[in-house]
Amino acid sequence: MLGLKLATDPRWARLAKENLEALLTDHAWCEQKAVTNAISLIVSNPQHSELVKALMVIAKEELEHFEMVHEKILERGWVMGAGQKDDYVNELYKFVRKGAPRDVALTDRLLFAAMIEARSCERFRMLSQVVDDEDLRKFYHELMVSEAGHYKTFIGFARQYGVKEEVDKRWQEFLDYEAGLMANYSSKESMHG
Repeated sequence: MLGLKLATDPRWARLAKENLEALLTDHAWCEQKAVTNAISLIVSNPQHSELVKALMVIAKEELEHFEMVHEKILERGWVMGAGQKDDYVNELYKFVRKGAPRDVALTDRLLFAAMIEARSCERFRMLSQVVDDEDLRKFYHELMVSEAGHYKTFIGFARQYGVKEEVDKRWQEFLDYEAGLMANYSSKESMHG
């Protein structure tokens, strides 16, 4: 379903599993950024009422995820650390066309969001299979399902507001670009590291 062209190196899951405190902190901040991204898309595209309604739902869900991850941190007696720069997301954002017409810019922003959701979904699946903590395994399985839904929403709206064939071609370009990025990632205990 996701179409990712390069799977996450399994060593990433083992590394993340060994440093859950760092992973959960990074994960919490990723959820906060997902909220911000959804709101930014709303602000940029208020004329698309159906999109705005869907993004409000996603923003609320991502905020709930932020709260849930924060609770997982507190339940373990940890404190959420400071947010860190997300090199993967910053590198992926470079592929978004800048200065393009509004419809092209919207398509790219939606595909950018879909890509992040797809990779997060894949990584949540991995965590749900390897983490020793039963509570976190279940938690990451539930988040995997949610992220898959967000991925479908973003892809669906890209196809709705763009020309399907052009959007599908651009999605393949995103998949190729992201696979090239992933060759340099999977060595840190962060969600995209």
